[in-house]
Amino acid sequence: MDSDPYRIEYNHVEPCQGCVLIAEPFLRDHFFGRSVVFIVEHEAGGGTMGLVLNKPLPVMLGDIMSDCYSPEEIPVYRGGPLAMDTLFFLHNLPDVPDSLPVGDGIYLNGNFESVRRYIIRGNPVRSHLRFFLGYAGWEDGQLVEECEADTWLVRRDGRPCLNDNSDRQWENAMSSLGAKYRVWATFTQMPELN
Repeated sequence: MDSDPYRIEYNHVEPCQGCVLIAEPFLRDHFFGRSVVFIVEHEAGGGTMGLVLNKPLPVMLGDIMSDCYSPEEIPVYRGGPLAMDTLFFLHNLPDVPDSLPVGDGIYLNGNFESVRRYIIRGNPVRSHLRFFLGYAGWEDGQLVEECEADTWLVRRDGRPCLNDNSDRQWENAMSSLGAKYRVWATFTQMPELN
């Protein structure tokens, strides 16, 4: 174990499709601070695309898609600072036509009419679907550089993070990396204010 438990450092896990990025605790970025990002595309020689899992918007799916009535309120998340007028969705519904597999049993987008029918029939949504406006993107090599600069920690298995709908998603993701990082999950974001 590292002799300095108070130092976040690159955990030597390379970003890949289906992994989760966990922002280092003191990242001073109005958008990415304390964020958890599911990587939907990462190619050598190409860019990276991800969706931020823990930044809910003050709107529900029914507010922007009135024909998607559901008895439960379906939150919409700010997926990233790019293309914020585009709706994306992650799900674990293998029967949705035209879905793109992006991880262990996780899919990106697909036939929206099929998803709309699933919702209006009253099927459970929160454990199966998550909606986003916008996405996060990195140019070729940019994300690897950020990981090596200790901006992000990488968790290989993104599925547990996708199913976490709590307000403490960043803390839960950080704690899941082990004892060394569990202590960081309890720190305030701006310790100089204490």
